[in-house]
Amino acid sequence: MPESYSFFATTAKGMEPLLVNELKGLGATSVEQTRAGASFEGPLELAYRACLWSRIANRVLLPLKKFPAPTPEKLYGGVRSIRWSDHMTPANTLAVDFTSSESQLTHSHFGALKVKDAIVDQFRSVHGTRPSVNPIQPDLRINVYLLRDEASVAIDLSGDSLHRRGYREEGVFAPLKENLAAAILTMAGWTAGSNEGSNAVGFIDPMCGSGTLPIEAGMIAAKIAPGLGRKHFGFLNWQNHIPVLWKRLLEEANEVQIRDRKKLPKIVGHDRDFRAVRVALSNSERAGTRTLVHIEKRELAACEPVSGSGIIVANPPYGERLGEVEELRPLYKALGDLYKQKFKGWNGFVFTGSPELAKCVGLKTAHRHILFNGAIECRLLHYALY
Repeated sequence: MPESYSFFATTAKGMEPLLVNELKGLGATSVEQTRAGASFEGPLELAYRACLWSRIANRVLLPLKKFPAPTPEKLYGGVRSIRWSDHMTPANTLAVDFTSSESQLTHSHFGALKVKDAIVDQFRSVHGTRPSVNPIQPDLRINVYLLRDEASVAIDLSGDSLHRRGYREEGVFAPLKENLAAAILTMAGWTAGSNEGSNAVGFIDPMCGSGTLPIEAGMIAAKIAPGLGRKHFGFLNWQNHIPVLWKRLLEEANEVQIRDRKKLPKIVGHDRDFRAVRVALSNSERAGTRTLVHIEKRELAACEPVSGSGIIVANPPYGERLGEVEELRPLYKALGDLYKQKFKGWNGFVFTGSPELAKCVGLKTAHRHILFNGAIECRLLHYALY
């Protein structure tokens, strides 16, 4: 096995600089920012570390080959030229993620089918048997990106998007993705180590919904690896996986956690909806932050500072239709009033996809950061509350 690999990590638009800094902090070299991701180099241990510790990335990919693929036949031939027995066996299952941009092959399902055919045909011709397809949780997930008729084939070492930490109930509300919450917190200045001892500041989310922001804040403060709660990674059934290396990284991650609540800042989440609070408490339990994060039912107007200084972050609804925008104006004004009247000396943030509603906060913006919540272009607005 090579001592150093080239890898690629994906993330959402607007989060690339955060990803670059995070990868460098994990020990990556030759880190280069691209649109919606970053390339980097390092040993296999680095990829494992990124899967376990990255709060910003969606996926960690191991590129195998690039080749021209202007036609289905060229795509098939290029994929089949890779020696797949180096990565899996006929007994394994596989899945293919295929995306195309500015290319002649535009149909993602058809492209994925050609890639799958090339792999299974190679196995059938060499071994007389072939891997089967498992689209949900395959042993090996293969990622193919076709850009301007050039195919990039990679193994998805993460297996499933890394924003899925494993603590959230699926199908409840429409919350922030966990890595977007982590990006918001990072941009707000919430980092591990800076909140201990005499430097301790508080954190409040006055509209916490299912608890993603306070839970992520708790995980950052307590140095809980975001991947610790995940049951599956894409490299676990890869032929070149090193179980003893992965076991050591898991043990290290368990050892560095801060379990003493007295050493951590006060982290609080409020919501007026008791159902949201119930879900948030359940999520916090699974995330391992139940003793670190305080979540309770409370009206916005009843929100109070938990320390002399800190960070307050709200992610109010954006309103997609005109009528909804009108209904939400008083909520945004109430947020601005709350920040102004009760949180002097704190740093206030509002994350919203509505520039129109943002005006209703009524406070002077110190900084604006652009982030994307799915396809929605959003602003993280920073208010210095002197």
